Amino acid sequence: MNDATTTQSSTETKAQNTFSGILVNKDEQGYRAALQQIDQSMLPEGDVSINVLYSTLNYKDGLAITGKSPVVRQFPLVPGIDLVGVVEHSDSADFKVGNVVINNGFGVGEKHSGGLAQKARMKSEWLIPLPANFSPKQAMIIGTAGYTAMLCVLALEKNGVTPEKGEVLVTGANGGVGSFAISILAKLGYTVVASTGRLDESSYLKALGANEVIHRDTLSGQGKPLAKERWAGVIDSVGSHTLANACASTKYGGTVAACGLAQGMDFPASVAPFILRGVTLAGIDSVMRSIEDRKEAWQRLSDILEPSVFDDIAQEINLEQVVEAATKLLDGEIRGRVVVNVQGE
Repeated sequence: MNDATTTQSSTETKAQNTFSGILVNKDEQGYRAALQQIDQSMLPEGDVSINVLYSTLNYKDGLAITGKSPVVRQFPLVPGIDLVGVVEHSDSADFKVGNVVINNGFGVGEKHSGGLAQKARMKSEWLIPLPANFSPKQAMIIGTAGYTAMLCVLALEKNGVTPEKGEVLVTGANGGVGSFAISILAKLGYTVVASTGRLDESSYLKALGANEVIHRDTLSGQGKPLAKERWAGVIDSVGSHTLANACASTKYGGTVAACGLAQGMDFPASVAPFILRGVTLAGIDSVMRSIEDRKEAWQRLSDILEPSVFDDIAQEINLEQVVEAATKLLDGEIRGRVVVNVQGE
């Protein structure tokens, strides 16, 4: 074998052992995220290896990629809290080679390399099978945003909030959680009021199923401990004054499902709505939720959502566009969902 053949063989072997992905790093050169070739030896521990087909770009991913919040707990790390892909190797009895699986949360994209790369290695107890009604791309259009929205709706249902009880408020309506919450609630027959800072997107929100669109300023300022009763239920992804005002104007016996903190982590509220009106504040965590709850949420999503919803809510990008899109997402320049075609050109 001559030197040229040896060099070619070495290059081919190296190519087989690397894959494309977004890598976040922090060292003496600072914090940075970039698309690059990643060696398979950098994959974390896990009993299931996955050929990733699609991932997503969530608010948390935007923070991780830009470094605007300390989301990433160890470096270097592949961001991406969502992924769907095909099992390439499995040491778990629950999954076989060729199975299509979904991962949402469990610290993936924070302390365990995630979905914004062509390869991933996960723990089997974090995975669920792809629901039969969804394509891999549709599952990632839903992603953590749609799954979280469904968990919020389930919390309202389990606390007795029915369509007959009255209006349901959805804050952060143009975001991923908000968009899916509106669509799910509308399909279930609820009267939905969408709160957004972009009233020019009202036609989009009404197409998803919102009956009314209000400006977020009506909820985002300092309010009163109790306000006029209006909402039978609330799905809030904003937090801070918005959440406090939503609670203050929730009807007797209503439920507020809180799942986000885009406005802030503070909660400048009074206990009055909870004591005097029996309002329930239900905290919705999607990261460490049990597999049973995940399967229930995904099953309900497959029962409720129609294919047309996916066209209205999502846009598709590739890995080369992720870093730029992350900044736009945090700047509020993106509506709905961003699905990342990890294998695409």
